[in-house]
Amino acid sequence: MFDAATIRAEFPILGRTVYGRPLVYLDSGATAQKPRAVIETIDSLHRELNANIHRGVHYLSEQATDRYEEARARIARFIGAAAKEEVIFTSGATASLNTVAYAWGDRFVSAGDNLVVSEMEHHSNLVPWQLLAERRGAEVRMLPFDDDGRLMTERLADLVDDRTKVIAVTQASNTLGTRPDLRPVIEAARAVGAISVVDGCQGVVHGGVDVGALGCDFYAFSGHKLYGPTGIGVLYGRRELLEKMPPFLGGGDMVDRVSFERTTYAEVPLKFEAGTANYIGAIGLGEAVRFVERFDAAEIERYEQELLRYATAELERIDGLRIYGRTPDKCAILSFNIEGVHGYDLGMILDKLGIAVRTGQHCAEPVMTHYGVTGMCRASLAMYNTAAEIDALAAGVRRAAGMLRG
Repeated sequence: MFDAATIRAEFPILGRTVYGRPLVYLDSGATAQKPRAVIETIDSLHRELNANIHRGVHYLSEQATDRYEEARARIARFIGAAAKEEVIFTSGATASLNTVAYAWGDRFVSAGDNLVVSEMEHHSNLVPWQLLAERRGAEVRMLPFDDDGRLMTERLADLVDDRTKVIAVTQASNTLGTRPDLRPVIEAARAVGAISVVDGCQGVVHGGVDVGALGCDFYAFSGHKLYGPTGIGVLYGRRELLEKMPPFLGGGDMVDRVSFERTTYAEVPLKFEAGTANYIGAIGLGEAVRFVERFDAAEIERYEQELLRYATAELERIDGLRIYGRTPDKCAILSFNIEGVHGYDLGMILDKLGIAVRTGQHCAEPVMTHYGVTGMCRASLAMYNTAAEIDALAAGVRRAAGMLRG
């Protein structure tokens, strides 16, 4: 049986108080808390094994390099990559997606081409494509979602043509929780020779991924949402595509030979890892993956879905509250508003009750525009949350709504 209490004990911060009240942390969609194993790994690396990787012949450097490459291999297995060389370490999903938009896009996108991007994307999977379109004279086309939050993949036939070069879509919306069916997206891209780019920041946490089975060309996620450190992320790319791409950043560790006449580049993946890598973060992310792998993924998913159903039912009992995103297979994210109550005010009162939620546009302003709102309040759940915390949220929302409505 899934035991949330045992899991909670692994996360030191969950035992603290805020304003004299037990912390109820419901903002894991923004950043997840870190288990003790990750915290202790990072601490021990700084204390005992801090040395630059790939460049030294001394013991510390060689050991740090081994740990870094072991983390790469573990993450490759975790996401179903064919080889560890298909895993590139970046500073986060934003850097990963920008790497594709620049390194692949500037080489293969031309004036008159088009890029199809879903309406529910985080800004990190929209703005890089807009910038690419501006640089190359291309067009960005929107793949819409309906009012339930369902991605309208049937519209792909109207949007995708022989000038389509990119189809970019999320695996799980950070605002609506929607988990679109990615098969028609990837098939539509493959049919016209376009690349499929998937933002996996929420999806890799809620349900996981097998990029080989999925068949996408690129997949990006951030470590800090997967119980790992901040400042580290992953770009998965099919090796044959990575090898065709020029490097995005130039500098140390991504070169083979350098002269004033000509520079040649290192093999994939180092070609895309210029400069001193965040080896502490990468090893910490590897440890976070090790931690997640201790548990049965199906049990985590079942538990989070139970929490989501319970939270949905409790919030729906509150007068004037609207939940955005109603697809039946959504992940454990609840965005909502209350009629006559500003989300920031609601979030501030919840904070004083020890309840951490996210308010605002969630870096998904087109989603707000779709619903005609300026922002939403979001409760994002994780495997360490409990039904008692859902009760606290519902009670807090009722109390705040009563105060704010007068």
